[in-house]
Amino acid sequence: MPSTCSLPTRRYTASLKSPEGMSMAGKRTTPCNPKIFLTRVGDGKSTLQYQKDQTLFAQGDAANAVFYIQEGQVKLSVVSRQGKEAVVAILEQGGFFGEGCLTGQLVYTATATSLGKSSIVRIDKLVMMEALQNDPSFSELFLTYLVSRNIRAQEDFVDQLFNSAEKRLARALLLLAHMNHEGQSEQLLPKISQETLAGMVGTTRSRVSFFMNKFKKLGFIECNAGLRVHRSLLAVGLPSSLDHQ
Repeated sequence: MPSTCSLPTRRYTASLKSPEGMSMAGKRTTPCNPKIFLTRVGDGKSTLQYQKDQTLFAQGDAANAVFYIQEGQVKLSVVSRQGKEAVVAILEQGGFFGEGCLTGQLVYTATATSLGKSSIVRIDKLVMMEALQNDPSFSELFLTYLVSRNIRAQEDFVDQLFNSAEKRLARALLLLAHMNHEGQSEQLLPKISQETLAGMVGTTRSRVSFFMNKFKKLGFIECNAGLRVHRSLLAVGLPSSLDHQ
């Protein structure tokens, strides 16, 4: 049985709102609400309910739809030919995924798995493409989200290249706890297995267990009824990709 400890399911996600109501061109706009947009989509959209550890689509499945998370969290993972799994992202409410089909991708390059009870909207590829072409506010919101997620992915890659496993785990915990946002209060976080966390950090589950116990002894985290990450963990790893410089 995989070991579990209370962690939030967030790897790199972005708020689906234009920052401060500003467009990418710098002009003030009325923020687009994706939920309102989705109510206007008729045919070609369906809302699906998933339980924990259910697969939405598998690596290699035909890519023919984009997905939006109304509630819950989704893990994106890839498996090598040797059978080694890596966690690409953990997305939460408000996230889009499966967008590769919009650029001509024929199959999904990752497996999407629900990490708990989730409500997911499936939008057919052609319907999504038409919406992006005909609704400028939604198109800008979607693009802003993808750019934000891409920036986080680059930061994760730099972290993987330059930092030790201990620092990578500390950074992951801080980001999962949203400690990269100034003034964010400490909160009790939901569960995710140490195995999944190891896949995110790029190390073994035993190493994750070792460092988690170390962080607990040092008072950086509490792991009783749930996991609470303290700001003192910033002494080990910063949520910035520049902390290696």
